[in-house]
Amino acid sequence: MQGLHRTHGCGTISEQEVGKEVVLCGWVERRRDHGGLIFLDLRDRSGVVQVVASPDHNVE
Repeated sequence: MQGLHRTHGCGTISEQEVGKEVVLCGWVERRRDHGGLIFLDLRDRSGVVQVVASPDHNVE
């Protein structure tokens, strides 16, 4: 992850970013595993965003 810089704050993400690659920084406030998908509430000082990930995807 060296060299990555935040592109957006969690509270500033909009529908315009759907399907695009963004870099967020923050802490995981809540994690929910629903079998086929994992939902993360990622928070920073600007707000919170929900991140959806596949359990077999290696997130770094």
